[in-house]
Amino acid sequence: MTNKVINLMKIFAILMTLFSLSVNAGTSEKDFFENLKQLCGKTLIGKTLFPADPGDDFAGKKLVMQVTSCTDKEIRIPFNVGEDTSRTWIFTMMDNGLLFKHDHRYKDGKPHKLTMYGGMSDGKGSAFNQSFPADAQTHKLVPEGKTNVWNVSFDLKKMQFTYYLERHNKPRFKAVFENSK
Repeated sequence: MTNKVINLMKIFAILMTLFSLSVNAGTSEKDFFENLKQLCGKTLIGKTLFPADPGDDFAGKKLVMQVTSCTDKEIRIPFNVGEDTSRTWIFTMMDNGLLFKHDHRYKDGKPHKLTMYGGMSDGKGSAFNQSFPADAQTHKLVPEGKTNVWNVSFDLKKMQFTYYLERHNKPRFKAVFENSK
């Protein structure tokens, strides 16, 4: 074989490896999305695990997530903190991956000034766990949140959902939700 043929074979092998990696990343995001849809219609009750500070805004408040709307492209999960119903988590299946956003609204339904922050999945997750580093829109809205990474995981057997936020590679917020039965 000539060096030219060997080089072409090496390039082909590298391209096939890269293609395989990109397909697998997309598959885990799609599997995550499809598995998350299995929670549609469910209400889960949560508690804050971190921070444990009694002065935290969420301290002592009932956390409720309701998986209310599931389509082929979007899952909406209203997230209530006590009587505050202003938050909705939105998972959107895009052509280039899975997008996770936080939609915040005032009582009259108008968008809050700090809304639609989040990011695309990093493609390293699994069918039950995905991480979402902050995107450019988040950097503009929340400059101090530039290093935010949201990790969302769930266990269908236990009916448990975990929302975990890191900032600067340190825990910032963690809540665990379970079936309300």
